[in-house]
Amino acid sequence: MSYGLTLTQTSLLAAYAAGMAGGQLLFKTAALQMPGDAPFATRLIGLLQNGYFLAAVALYAALSVLWVWVLTFTPLSRAYPFVAIAFALTPLLGGLVFAEPLSLRLLLGIAVILGGLYLVAG
Repeated sequence: MSYGLTLTQTSLLAAYAAGMAGGQLLFKTAALQMPGDAPFATRLIGLLQNGYFLAAVALYAALSVLWVWVLTFTPLSRAYPFVAIAFALTPLLGGLVFAEPLSLRLLLGIAVILGGLYLVAG
């Protein structure tokens, strides 16, 4: 039995990882709107009223359904390494969207992650 991934599987797994990164951007946007010095209860109530936070939670719920569906026809050992794409994409998007620093060390680490993904899933 071959466990090579089809184009459809690869596309769905890449979309899943991109969605995870998108969710992190939504969480960061929600965090930036939170008052850092407010009492915990005030911050919690504000978070539950924050559209970005609610969108991130809804996105993660949808991604969980997608993940379970993908696992019905993809071995976990072949699917899970694609989660690493989110580990690579999220810091890059953080740099692009939030002007967070992208050091050479970070970029090298992302290259290593992508190289590892190629070795594991390629």
